Amino acid sequence: MKNNIEVEICTFSLESCLNAQQAGASRVELCSGMYDGGTTPSAAMIRMAREKLSIQLYVMIRPRGGDFLYSDLEFEVMKEDIRFAKACRADGVVLGILNADGSVDVQRTRELVELAAPLKVTFHRAIDMTRNMEEALEGIIEAGCYRVLTSGGRNTVNEGMEQIEALVKQAGGRVQIMAGSGVNAANARALMELGVDAIHLSGKSSRDSEMKFRNPNVFMGGVPGLPEYEQYYSDAEKIKAVLDHVQGKI
Repeated sequence: MKNNIEVEICTFSLESCLNAQQAGASRVELCSGMYDGGTTPSAAMIRMAREKLSIQLYVMIRPRGGDFLYSDLEFEVMKEDIRFAKACRADGVVLGILNADGSVDVQRTRELVELAAPLKVTFHRAIDMTRNMEEALEGIIEAGCYRVLTSGGRNTVNEGMEQIEALVKQAGGRVQIMAGSGVNAANARALMELGVDAIHLSGKSSRDSEMKFRNPNVFMGGVPGLPEYEQYYSDAEKIKAVLDHVQGKI
């Protein structure tokens, strides 16, 4: 088990970024598109996050939700977003590209890693959507990524712990392994015991909208059932609870 592992907070707002910093997190992963699993944040979000944060800032580079097989045009968008993140003095970027057969697109990933340098690159949970995670990890290492985020090929880290442990052993220090999806105070210590280098969580809480008038007949995202009047944020107290376990205070 590694001591003092890093704690990264997935954030979807500036408020959440500041909550993560106040709680003592190592860094934030800044995203938009929560219901898509994270997409590239706006220019203003990136700039303002950099202005307000003293901790590390990693920017999600994902032009849309859905799968990770990107067109040539989408790939050009990703490159331009990386250039912008560099110009804003981000510390790193987060990305992932697959081939149609479910393997890692090593060539394109390497191209983005080289473009991002000297920023560090995290390969995100696209690895969890690959045909073979052991093969995928070798491709990620070959492409030059610094870190990989994974839930062990399952919906949550609790379900994927065996695979996460196997990836840690396979990596052998060649790339950092960060566990994410369903991380909380109850399982943080167990993840540390697997030997991961970092854990990734949102520490999410919600509050009700202050809107008094609510139209029940319109769904702005076009998907019935999504909460139109609920606001999510990274909760400093939930993050602190995880950090207490990581730092051995509990």
